[in-house]
Amino acid sequence: MTRSTRPAGLIGESEAFRDMLAAIGKIALYDATVLIGGETGSGKEVAARAIHYLGRRNDKPFIPVNCGALPDTLIENELFGHCRGAYTDARENQTGLIAQAEGGTLFLDEVDALSPRAQVSLLRFLEDGKYRALGGSRMESADVRILAASNVDIEEEVNRGRFRADLHYRLNVMELAVPPLRARGDDIILLARHFIREAALRYGQSCLDLHPDTVTWLIGQPWLGNIRELQNRIQREFLMSEGPSILIRPTHSGPDRRRGTDRRGTPPGPLNFNEARQTMLQRFERNHLTRLMQESNGNVTRAARLAGKERRSLGKLLKKHSIDPRLFRTTAAH
Repeated sequence: MTRSTRPAGLIGESEAFRDMLAAIGKIALYDATVLIGGETGSGKEVAARAIHYLGRRNDKPFIPVNCGALPDTLIENELFGHCRGAYTDARENQTGLIAQAEGGTLFLDEVDALSPRAQVSLLRFLEDGKYRALGGSRMESADVRILAASNVDIEEEVNRGRFRADLHYRLNVMELAVPPLRARGDDIILLARHFIREAALRYGQSCLDLHPDTVTWLIGQPWLGNIRELQNRIQREFLMSEGPSILIRPTHSGPDRRRGTDRRGTPPGPLNFNEARQTMLQRFERNHLTRLMQESNGNVTRAARLAGKERRSLGKLLKKHSIDPRLFRTTAAH
């Protein structure tokens, strides 16, 4: 697959990226279900779109749904639709996502978030291509390819009894692994420059270059939020930059990294034990909350589930540290 024939959003030249492209090209040839694995923000939806648009269904709909963003009570309604009178507020028929994807592809992101009941319904559909709308009296048929994705180990979820083994087998006919950004070497710089061009076009500004120190800094980061994190960071740096290039020095950290001093050689906090402990606790809370928001794409309910906390309790912590979940929400990763 050459650069000129790649679907939009597939940017990179690293060996890990090229291996993924080769796998996508093969998977697109066969009309089988696929389980896509990869860390949060690594580009699983972009990979799914590439499979769709390189396959025989490319002239039909590609319908994405984030299972983790839907309450358990609405997942079946969204997938299968409902008939008028199915429940109190069902005043008219509603077409489900499976019907909307007829002839095309339905992409189930965060498939591990499906409730046990929804897992059973999806399994039945995968077995014979038939489903029943909520409140409906007859079975409907649909010709839809299912692509599913998860940022957790589904096999481990099966072992823990959280995911049906038979559904896992049905979804995992073919498998695609999306590499994390930190495994893609200089692709980080290619993507950063792409995001600069996007930001310049979006905000009507001139393109900026990356300062050599910034290149070093970008390559050295772990990027736990992967491409989504990189995109958000580059956009923020682009908007805040005051020079001809974006400068993030490797030795600087924190919100005043452009003009502050290197804090790594200074004590982490006060010498008083209780004060130092409180400082470190505050730092831990903020870092952990930021990680949760990155992992959940700003979905507080999902983040609370990951943290093992009540949603209200997590919301109070976010407010305490002035962390706005909306800043972590994006429609898709590259």
